[in-house]
Amino acid sequence: MEQSIRTQPPGPSRRPPGRGAGEAAVPGQSVPLESRLRSASGGRTGPLALKRAAQRLLAARQRRGGSGRPARLTAVGTGVAAVAGTLVSAAVDRLLFGGLGVLFGLGYLVVCFQLAVRVRYSDLASAPICGPIAFAAALVLLQPGPSQGLTGAVVSLAGGLALRAGWLFAGTALAAAIVTARHLAQRRRRRAR
Repeated sequence: MEQSIRTQPPGPSRRPPGRGAGEAAVPGQSVPLESRLRSASGGRTGPLALKRAAQRLLAARQRRGGSGRPARLTAVGTGVAAVAGTLVSAAVDRLLFGGLGVLFGLGYLVVCFQLAVRVRYSDLASAPICGPIAFAAALVLLQPGPSQGLTGAVVSLAGGLALRAGWLFAGTALAAAIVTARHLAQRRRRRAR
C-alpha cells in the first residue's frame, strides 16, 4: 500500500499562525487606530505628527474608495429621492386613512431630514428646494377629492398647501437648518487647513 505525501492533514485548511479566530482577514483592519497612526507617522508620537498621519490615512482611504461613509446624493438624486419618498408616504397615508394627514406630514419630515443629511456638499442647496416640490407633487397626484379641469386642480393644490402649511414649513426649515450647519462646518474645516 502506497502512502501519499501531504504537507497538511486532510480537512479544512489551517489559518496562518498569529491570526486569531476573531481577527479580520483584511490587512490593517485588525490593527488599532493608534498603531496605524504611529506607523503612518514614522514612529513619531507628537500631536502634529499624529494629525498628519491621520490626514494621510484618510486621503489613502478616500483614494481607495473605502471611506466607510454612505454614498452621497447628487442634485438629481436628491430630487428623485424626495419625490419617491414623499409619494410613498402620501400613498400609504391615503391607503390607510383615506386622506393626507399626519402620516404624510411625518413622512415628509423624515424625507427632508434624509435629503439634508445625505446630499453632497457641492449640491447642498438642492435639499431645501426639492422637498417642497415633492410635497406639491404628492398633493397634486394623491390628494383626495375631484378636481374639475386646470382651474380646479390649481385651487385644490392651493387649498392643500394652505391646510398642510405647517408640515411644509417644518420640513423645509429642517432641511435648510441642516444644510446651513453642514455648509458652515465645511467652511470651518477648509479654513483650518
